[in-house]
Amino acid sequence: MRKLMTIKFPEWAFTIALLVMRLCFGIAMMPHGYKKLLTYSEKKDGFMDFMGLGGPTSLALVIFAEFVCSGFIVLGLFTRLAVIPLIVAMSVAFFKAHNAELFGDGETSAIYLSGYIAILLLGPGKISVDGLVK
Repeated sequence: MRKLMTIKFPEWAFTIALLVMRLCFGIAMMPHGYKKLLTYSEKKDGFMDFMGLGGPTSLALVIFAEFVCSGFIVLGLFTRLAVIPLIVAMSVAFFKAHNAELFGDGETSAIYLSGYIAILLLGPGKISVDGLVK
């Protein structure tokens, strides 16, 4: 019981927690990007025009973030760099597409956003390609 109430933790627990967080948020996001990739031609004209980039360009950037960058996060390759497009995509999804409805449609994007911010701050951990290179 005493171990459950302590704020100290072994280094291996932190390493495993970072691995689980990276895998969960990366793998869970990939199907969203893959679905958009498969339906690109149907969605490109009706997709939200963010910052005047146009619907097709905005959709391509979201696909890159949700599919490619999520793959990098799963591998732990260029993790902090790869998480930035995901933070931008989830910020736009939460604040613009879902009008910051935390207890409504924007709940999922808010959860992803908080997880990606944590990954940005904490880094990939030791069990990653970045960790092996270092």
